[in-house]
Amino acid sequence: MTPTFLTLAEVEDLARAAHAGQTDKAGRPYAEHLQAVADGVRDRGGDDEQIAAAWLHDAVEDDALSEDWLHEAALTRRTKDIVLALTKREGEPPQAYAERIRTTSGALLVKVSDLAHNADPGRLAVLDEHTRARLTKKYATMRALLGLAP
Repeated sequence: MTPTFLTLAEVEDLARAAHAGQTDKAGRPYAEHLQAVADGVRDRGGDDEQIAAAWLHDAVEDDALSEDWLHEAALTRRTKDIVLALTKREGEPPQAYAERIRTTSGALLVKVSDLAHNADPGRLAVLDEHTRARLTKKYATMRALLGLAP
């Protein structure tokens, strides 16, 4: 019997519900970031597993959904692996985080889309100068650790 997995629409609904009430650093609804990352993955040629992971990429890290939920969810192993690869662990060095992303099938494309949205000049422009500078440096460092062009 073939397993039945959540559709992309169901994953989107779950992610929106899980992050309801959350905002990004600019005070925008967090779901806007998830939508942008999912759209970016799609625009970069990502497949449905990567798009599902894009919707869920911050869910475990932000405690919007538990790791136990993820393990039991009707998602492909690859989608779960991508979400876990993108989940930063407390005290984890950035180099280890980047290595996990680079070595997990499909994760790099999702992270590229995440970084592209996070580093969008229009999005950064609404932040205070200190936060904007700190995040710009953080995103550039991660791009370098991932082996991506500046």
